[in-house]
Amino acid sequence: MAEKRPIADPELERYAAEHSSPESAHLRAAAESTRDFSPRHGMMVGGLEGRLLAMLVGISGARRVLEIGTFTGYSALAMAEALPAGGRITSLELDPRHAAQAQAHIDASPHADRIKIVVGPALDSIGRLEGPFDLVFIDADKPGYSAYYEAVLPKLAPRGFIAADNVLWGGLVLERDDPDTDSAALAAFNDLVADDPRVECVMLTVRDGLTLIRRRD
Repeated sequence: MAEKRPIADPELERYAAEHSSPESAHLRAAAESTRDFSPRHGMMVGGLEGRLLAMLVGISGARRVLEIGTFTGYSALAMAEALPAGGRITSLELDPRHAAQAQAHIDASPHADRIKIVVGPALDSIGRLEGPFDLVFIDADKPGYSAYYEAVLPKLAPRGFIAADNVLWGGLVLERDDPDTDSAALAAFNDLVADDPRVECVMLTVRDGLTLIRRRD
């Protein structure tokens, strides 16, 4: 099986990060803590993507954000920085250990009143949540992406949109002969979205790939 590869030239990615607004102190602390917390710290969105998520929230004026996949809270905290007054993020996490680590990072930030973590299977939680949501960020188990997409699409606000992370999966979405489970699931999700007449989408080559999706008028 092929190995993952960087989507962008690492030197250019560093240059882009250096020429983007810097992380806040509490985001840097959360990132450092995450690297100590888990050998899978690469699941955390990086500083550059965190700035992009914050920019998307700020540009769109999103007030109600749903995040599927909390991990240690970095992405939720990045988006919370750009929320308008009264804005809220609901973040769904299956793993109680991850949720506890994220809650500690959130409690140590200035944005604890803006983020609520819901622990449990995401599809069950989505079914209990009332929309509409201005932004849905999907960054959870890859085999669940298509189901999450179908579950949240009816809950989008009229100008709401979805951001789906890891859609290039280190280039492994191109492995059509003998893909692993995650690669096959992401490739199927990408095809589903691209072929869906209900939506418009654009796939960005940021970090590990990010697709932005909105319903057609």
